[in-house]
Amino acid sequence: MTQINTMTRNDCEKLDQQDTLAPLREDFDLPAGVIYLDGNSLGARPKAALQRAQEVITQEWGTDLIKSWNTAGWFDLPSTLGNQLAPLIGADTNEVVVTDTTSVNLFKAIAAALQMQSVDSKRKTIITERSNFPTDIYMAEGITRWLDRGYQIVLIDTPEELPQVINDGTALVMLTHVNYRTGYLHDMTTVTALAHQHGALMLWDLAHSAGALPMDLNAANADFAVGCTYKYLNGGPGSPAFIWVPVRHQQAFHHPLSGWWGHASPFAMSPGFTPTPGIRRALCGTQPIASLAMVACGLDTFGKTDMQAIRKKSLALTDLFIQLVESRCATHPLELVTPRQHQQRGSQASFKHPHAYAVIQALIQRGIIGDYREPAIMRFGFTPLYTRYVDVWDAAEGLRDILDSKDYDTNAQRNAVT
Repeated sequence: MTQINTMTRNDCEKLDQQDTLAPLREDFDLPAGVIYLDGNSLGARPKAALQRAQEVITQEWGTDLIKSWNTAGWFDLPSTLGNQLAPLIGADTNEVVVTDTTSVNLFKAIAAALQMQSVDSKRKTIITERSNFPTDIYMAEGITRWLDRGYQIVLIDTPEELPQVINDGTALVMLTHVNYRTGYLHDMTTVTALAHQHGALMLWDLAHSAGALPMDLNAANADFAVGCTYKYLNGGPGSPAFIWVPVRHQQAFHHPLSGWWGHASPFAMSPGFTPTPGIRRALCGTQPIASLAMVACGLDTFGKTDMQAIRKKSLALTDLFIQLVESRCATHPLELVTPRQHQQRGSQASFKHPHAYAVIQALIQRGIIGDYREPAIMRFGFTPLYTRYVDVWDAAEGLRDILDSKDYDTNAQRNAVT
């Protein structure tokens, strides 16, 4: 790659011309004049999603009505999508279902893990990060408070603390694979092995890594995983999440949200619950078919490439952005909070700035869309399926101009969603 201090926009255009993933951008309906660097919060819309939604609403629901539970594959859709998603996260067939929300799936996984560990009365600790996505901590707080059996949650401040805090009293280690604020990437295999060394179970939240980088849950010997489909997987706003339970744990996987879709024979209408023997026991109630159906449109694009190619471009995009920002905005109080090391970086670049929210709002007004997270962090997500090198150049230049000219409002009113 051309040296950053001599690089031009034309050089970035040449990189786009050489990019083997560039044709996949055509799968997405991106608005003209917008540089979208927020796919780590909400992925762009696949063009196919509109047609698929119309098919579900007009034909499958409108014409075929209730027959579509059988004729259109509605009943099997959580498993069908789960099997389509599985190769992206290193899962086997019939180990994933797409269903519910990430929070609800976390509740199921935490409950199952604590029950599996209840044979050892000494295991009363759940370990996670203070900087974890809040809902992960909230769900752990909720279930342990409800159980009222002496469980405690231990919050660490750095990954380096894990070897000191995981011990024979640990029931569960629950971490997000890529930290939502900083983009820090945990070593899944090493951390899982550390948890298992002390008899703890390992739960991974893949919300900021699924679809952004290669991983292999089975090779890492992880115990449970959850994640969302509306970020890098481009499933649509609020699209259903997923949960992974390996075959070796499925018979022991029990949770209190025992709804009829997880029943071995749901239409037997038995008054007693008998869980289905496979991954579908992770389901609860009737599924949101219109939203589920569009998840496949996002997943289909991944069948045209592989995660290694996606990861290679992700690192190139984030490298370029970090270097451009640091070289062109060097006189401004910016602090990179995302790791520079590739093995510790997800697919985002986060910078601190005293007026981060105001700067992000100014960027958005110029059609450069990132987002803001407390405390004082500007997040920029890079989705290799549709982000171009020239987008990186233009975003860095836009940021430089805003900072140089101080073209931002420090009194900008906070929106409900930042």
